[in-house]
Amino acid sequence: MRVALDTSGLMMPVELDVRLFDELERLLEDYTAIVPEAVVEELRELSAGGGGIEGTAASVGHDLAVERCQRVDTDASYADDALVELARESRVDAVVTNDRPLRDRVLDASVPVIALRGTNKLDITRP
Repeated sequence: MRVALDTSGLMMPVELDVRLFDELERLLEDYTAIVPEAVVEELRELSAGGGGIEGTAASVGHDLAVERCQRVDTDASYADDALVELARESRVDAVVTNDRPLRDRVLDASVPVIALRGTNKLDITRP
């Protein structure tokens, strides 16, 4: 299963105390984590923007994206559009995000969304 990760998903370990990759393994067992280059760039910009919890979360998210995910190119330069492009082109089987507008767009493309349920667990929403 190919699972694309959004900026908000990659920032969950710091912002929401979610063990992201453990949770994905619990839900899916066998998966490949994918991240569009636009998400990597967005995380880099957020981490360079300053300190605080968001800056730290973005820095950790960037490191996770680079070290634990397969990076892919898309035509879209905006992160959300890149994820929707992957979903519409059937290049991924699910998208991890806590961004509600993005979630709705991915579900409209008939692709499941993995998001936070409760305090620190992930769950799948199917279209």
